[in-house]
Amino acid sequence: MQLSSNSTSSIPKALLLIAPFFLWGTAMVAMKGVIPYTTPFFMAGVRLVPAGILVLFVAAIVKLPQPKTWQAWLWILAFAVVDGAMFQGFLAQGIVKTGAGLGSVMIDSQPLAVALLSSWLFGEIIGLWGWLGLGIGVLGISLIGIPDRWIYGLWAGDFGAINLNWLGLFDNGEWLMLLASLSMAVGTVLVPYVSRHADPVVATGWHMIIGGLPLFGLSWLQESQQWNDISLEGWLALGYATICGSAIAYGIFFYLASKGNLTSLSALTFLTPIFALLFSTILLEEVLSSLQTLGVCLTVVSIYLINQRDNIAAKLKAKNSTIENADEQIASKITVKEN
Repeated sequence: MQLSSNSTSSIPKALLLIAPFFLWGTAMVAMKGVIPYTTPFFMAGVRLVPAGILVLFVAAIVKLPQPKTWQAWLWILAFAVVDGAMFQGFLAQGIVKTGAGLGSVMIDSQPLAVALLSSWLFGEIIGLWGWLGLGIGVLGISLIGIPDRWIYGLWAGDFGAINLNWLGLFDNGEWLMLLASLSMAVGTVLVPYVSRHADPVVATGWHMIIGGLPLFGLSWLQESQQWNDISLEGWLALGYATICGSAIAYGIFFYLASKGNLTSLSALTFLTPIFALLFSTILLEEVLSSLQTLGVCLTVVSIYLINQRDNIAAKLKAKNSTIENADEQIASKITVKEN
């Protein structure tokens, strides 16, 4: 069986779309493996600054234009603060307290926020299936992030099992990952604004450098022995997270984000937790609770519904139209016979 030219040409496009999410998922596993031997802010800075330099080096080779206006630099600065410093800072702190697979699910719930922000800012239509996906997603994230004892306590009517110290939620790490997710969602919707004033790939490189420097500053002020215990294997893991999980993945993602529908592109991140859960189970032997597993399933379903909401609506509309036409034909035949 031979592939048509169209299907052959679509394979590289599909691989390009999938690549960032595979790289992000496996980078999470690499980061979780090395975090016991380093510190969060240092790891976050290493993941950003060298990657940004690499992106700008490639941009210079292919002669992409550098930002020239103050508007461009202001948008890049906002992009750097939100998607660079805040996102990677929350992520690095969160991964200390949660698993790579579960943390990836929390982070990649950001299509829910992207859908809402894109609807408000760009008029992208969410629709019935999108809203259903958002609702299921909120339920899934709640099952993942809320401590199991709280949920079981509510189910049993034992309200004394609930600790109302909300700051204690951050001890689990999942809520730090949720903050990382919200930061990335805001960063994603900033991309079209940044792209109006600067090349998206160049802006990605600069936002990594500008966003990474404060993380190195926090590491210098608050952390110690950042690299003393990192083995060769650990440096290779950091190198993978930096080059593949940051430079390549972000360059591809934000280039695509500047060209297409933000909600649909962002919703492909349901692939990231699948890759992260798969490799974290194989390499790190991470295990989820039954409620967390249910939450992961619901979150993946919600992201799928958001991504496929237009296709689902179109298929249902076509099916209803077919049924209506069939009913009209039957009614017309009955009318003819009666006459």
